[in-house]
Amino acid sequence: MRFEKKLTLFIYAVACLIVTVFSINSYAKGQEQQEVVVYTSLDQVFSEPILKVFEKKTGIKVRAVYDSEATKTTGLVNRLIAEKPYPRADVFWNSEIGRTIVLKRKGVLDKYVSPSASDIPDRFKDKDNYWTGFAARCRVLIYNTNLIKPDELPKSIFELTDPKWKDSVSIAYPLFGTTAIHTAAIFDHLGEERAKQYFQALKDNGIKITDGNASSRDRVADGTVAIGFTDTDDAFVAIKQGRPVDILWPDNDGIGTLLIPNTVALIKAGPNAENGKKFIDFLLSPTVEKMLAFADSRQIPLRDYVWRPEMVPDLNQVKAMEIDYEKASSLMESTSRYFQELFVR
Repeated sequence: MRFEKKLTLFIYAVACLIVTVFSINSYAKGQEQQEVVVYTSLDQVFSEPILKVFEKKTGIKVRAVYDSEATKTTGLVNRLIAEKPYPRADVFWNSEIGRTIVLKRKGVLDKYVSPSASDIPDRFKDKDNYWTGFAARCRVLIYNTNLIKPDELPKSIFELTDPKWKDSVSIAYPLFGTTAIHTAAIFDHLGEERAKQYFQALKDNGIKITDGNASSRDRVADGTVAIGFTDTDDAFVAIKQGRPVDILWPDNDGIGTLLIPNTVALIKAGPNAENGKKFIDFLLSPTVEKMLAFADSRQIPLRDYVWRPEMVPDLNQVKAMEIDYEKASSLMESTSRYFQELFVR
């Protein structure tokens, strides 16, 4: 009897252990499913509030990986390419478009059509459904109001090769971020020969190369140079800070300014694909476009009905450069090699 009692207790203990292990594994699995891994090149100060709203709304934990200002986008893109055999990310939220298209060509992305994107204009969507654009910025010139009078302003970026602007212009290193796609777009617009002549003329005129768009803006704001290339988000931040700068929207009578949307894409075989889709649905919502419009970055909604501050232009008010994003992206590898030789660092 004693033996039977011990055996019964032993079997009961084993059963309890099995149930406990099973419960722990099930709980862990459930916990794993309630997260999403997002790689984003948008500045953390702008992207993190969006991520927190998603977490609060869905209960899904966001594990975010950010990029640095100096290597904008490029660092995360190289990481995603390296991780392709064993993906760690679920979603790539890119602050620009060129290198998102590079990832598409590399086979890193998966197709996904978000119901939230139904009213986003088709020109900001990949025709093969690998990425979708939202909340745009523009490439603009920022100038120091203490150094330049309004009647002295250039009307075009092509005037900056004039001796009048010698040693007075800054631009981010063209291998990274929005500057990379902007310079590639100029190559596409002008053709290789004329584009090289233009950038050589800028170099000969003493253009200053900085680590990023924020650095280009800061050189203007502190008076090191009088005018510089940057993005609207960096310019709006400086204006809000009360720095002596203002925005010049160049080439309104010419090629226009480059419009650069954020892009979002699903990573192929990511560990939390369904949560990745939920995050994309949220990111492409009018709510997020409104949040980004009212954030310090003042990003431009792609839907004309989304409420925005008065200082943020309607998309129809911007003279946008006509661009084939796919073609411009395909030029980025060759233009990067060119700029590495032209602007040796």
